[in-house]
Amino acid sequence: MKRPPGSVERTPLMEFLDRERRSFLLRACCGLGGLAAAELLGSKPVRASATSSKPPVRPNLGTLGTGQFPARAKRVIYIHTLGAYSCVDLFDYKPALIKMNAQPMPASVLGAERLSVMSSGQSSFTIAGPLAPFRQHGQSGVWVSDLLPHIAGIVDDLCFVRSMYSEQVNHDPASKLLHTGFQLTGRPSAGAWVSYALGSDNSDFPSFVVMNSGHANGVPQDPAIWGPGFLPSQYQGVEFRSSKEPVLYLENIGGVTSPERRALLDSIAALSRLDYASQHDPEILSRISQYEMAYRMQHSIPEVADLSTEPKSVLDMYGPEATQSGTYAHNCIIARRLAERGVKFITLYPMDWDHHFLISTLLPPQCKMIDQPTAGLIRDLKQRGMLEDTLVVFGGEFGRTPFAQGLLSDPKWGRDHHGGNFTWFLAGGGTKAGYTHGETDDFNYTVVKDKVETYDLNATLLYLLGIDHLSLTYRYQGRDFRLTDVHGQVVKQLIA
Repeated sequence: MKRPPGSVERTPLMEFLDRERRSFLLRACCGLGGLAAAELLGSKPVRASATSSKPPVRPNLGTLGTGQFPARAKRVIYIHTLGAYSCVDLFDYKPALIKMNAQPMPASVLGAERLSVMSSGQSSFTIAGPLAPFRQHGQSGVWVSDLLPHIAGIVDDLCFVRSMYSEQVNHDPASKLLHTGFQLTGRPSAGAWVSYALGSDNSDFPSFVVMNSGHANGVPQDPAIWGPGFLPSQYQGVEFRSSKEPVLYLENIGGVTSPERRALLDSIAALSRLDYASQHDPEILSRISQYEMAYRMQHSIPEVADLSTEPKSVLDMYGPEATQSGTYAHNCIIARRLAERGVKFITLYPMDWDHHFLISTLLPPQCKMIDQPTAGLIRDLKQRGMLEDTLVVFGGEFGRTPFAQGLLSDPKWGRDHHGGNFTWFLAGGGTKAGYTHGETDDFNYTVVKDKVETYDLNATLLYLLGIDHLSLTYRYQGRDFRLTDVHGQVVKQLIA
């Protein structure tokens, strides 16, 4: 066909340069978050203003909308004590351990249970009783250590699972198994699955937020445990930091005004629609949706991080560190504020619970750090009428041994990893308050009744959100994947 006068023949090099130009533009603007693909295809450009808290953006309802079952919970606050706390010392009261303190663990109890390499070479396994007295609390009569007086005061609002079990005894694979249903990197996290399924209730915020506190001290904290895996990247968790800028790259570059940024985003969106029409790469949509979310978050994030409107009585519930950015107490109150604003999944990582040594020195201050803020969060949700539809879950990737790592006579003794049993608790979101599920043996070493695996915990979490864990799948590399892999049963006894 004859070319129009003055036109230039399109060469393969020109086509390549055009694609690279579009790719560069897509990477030129930074942001984080999630937005429905429909916003980018066939709809008008979003005219959000950084000075408006309610831009005219349709909410992303995810792939399921309202789920397959009536939802008992609308949102989740997931607290993972990274490093794994000692249930022997905090929640699972065993008089036999007190009576037999400093005596060898019976060989019949040790059996063939898998040990960590850090204690498998020990010549003896000496019983170490709890570090502090236990007492019964509330109408439910739950035993709780004196190290957690504030949590002890709310036991009638909690649902304890004493029979958790994990096949993993090392931090990294255990954390990945807990959050993604698989012990290796590459699968979507629970928060990403929920974002993919249910979307967001507020288009000013990402649907999945992550906050850290404390120091990992050698325990791997791989972003894969809040990542999207093979789902589109818009479903990843957005990390809120303790710095002056909670989310990176939200602010305009020097000399760029908000209208100019808006015009740039509209141009990028137009190019992206053309690119997607030819390439059908979902990451094109994910990137532009992240830019749009970052634009809206320029207003929403500073507002949610500003605690000046919180009454002193509320701040006092969370403890003296509530206003100190980066602390667990501060993250708890930010989590409540995010939940109020419709964020679906909020994960808190209070770290530094890996007490192989010096547990008698290190555990008490760690308990003080999480005790009042955790209880304050649950009390605060309850007084606002939010606890009934907010699911709070609290636990570690596994438990710790009832015997000492090292010599009990050495002040540096600690407790090793133990996946054979550990304790979690849940609150709100349709769970059964004042209930304790499962039992362990007299030595807090093996589950003897109602074992709950990490797959079962995830299946139950999804069920409370109205999602059938068997039906929530994503096809990747020729097969369907799900959060619970090929496992998982909903633990109906935990549901009110």
